[in-house]
Amino acid sequence: METLLPIFVAAVRSGTPILYATLGEILTEKAGVMNLGLEGIMLMGALSGFAASLWGGSPLIGLAAAFAVGACLGLIHAFLSVTLGSNQVVCGLAMTMFGGGASALAGRSYIGMTIPGLDSWSIPVISKLPVIGRIFFSQDIMVYASFALVFLMMFFLHRTRPGMNLRAAGDNPKAADAMGLPVAGIRYLYTVIGAGLVALGGAYMSVVYNKFWAEGMTAGRGWIAVAMVIFAIWNPLQAALGAYLFGGVETFQLRLQAAGARVPAPLLMMLPYLMTILVLLFISAGKGHKVSLSAPAALGIPFYREERE
Repeated sequence: METLLPIFVAAVRSGTPILYATLGEILTEKAGVMNLGLEGIMLMGALSGFAASLWGGSPLIGLAAAFAVGACLGLIHAFLSVTLGSNQVVCGLAMTMFGGGASALAGRSYIGMTIPGLDSWSIPVISKLPVIGRIFFSQDIMVYASFALVFLMMFFLHRTRPGMNLRAAGDNPKAADAMGLPVAGIRYLYTVIGAGLVALGGAYMSVVYNKFWAEGMTAGRGWIAVAMVIFAIWNPLQAALGAYLFGGVETFQLRLQAAGARVPAPLLMMLPYLMTILVLLFISAGKGHKVSLSAPAALGIPFYREERE
C-alpha cells in the first residue's frame, strides 16, 4: 500500500484539471448547448492564469483571471450558438483552434518562466486518517474546491428549482418557454459559467500542477473531458470517478517511464488516451441506451422562441 499511495495521491492531482473541465461541460450541455472548444478554452485559461499570477503576485489572482477569460470565451460561444443559432460543433472546433493558436502566440514570452503557485495544504486531523487522509485530504485548495463542486452540482441539478429550470432548458426548451422560463438566458448563463470552470481546469495545469507555461500544455485534456461527460452520463459524481481514473493511468505510465520500463515511451504516453477510447467503446456497447436516455434531449439544437399573438 505504501508503494501505491503516492500513485493514488498523484492521480487525484492529475485528474483535477479534467474534472473541472468535465463539470463545466456538464453544466453547459445540461442547458442544451454543446461546446467542443474545451481544449482551446483550457489553453487560454492556462496562459491567462499563469500570466496573471506572475504579474499579480498571487495564484488566486491568476485563477480569477482564468475564470474571467473562460467566461468571455463562453459568452462568445453562447452568442454564436444561442443568438445566431450557428452549428455548435463548428463553433466549438473554431474555439479550439483559436485558443490553441492565440495561447501559443501570446505565450511565447512566458516560456521558461516559473511562479510559486499554490502549494498543498493538509487538513488537520482528517489528513491523518489511514489511506484516504493522504489521498484526498493532503492536497491543494483547488482539489478541495473540486470535491465541494461535485456535491454542490449534484444538489443543484436535482434538488433546486434553478437546477430543474436548467435541465428543462436542455431537455424540452419549448415546454420551458411555455412555463415562462427565459431559455436563451439560461443557456447563456450556464455556457458562460461552464466555460469559466473549463478555464479553471487549464489554469490548474499552469498555476498549481506545473507552475510554468508551455505551449499546448493541456495535451488533449479538453478532448478527454468531452469524452468524460459521456462516460459520466452527465453525472458529476461519475465525472470525478472518470477524471481520477484517467489521472491514475497517466500517473502510472509516468512511473513506469521513471522506473526504466522496457516499453517504448510513446506507447506509454498513449495509455491514458487509449484507455479513454476503450471506455467509450465499452459505454457504446454496453450502456448506449442508458447514455441516450441521460443525454439532454435538445442538446446541440438551437431554440427559436415562437412569437405569441
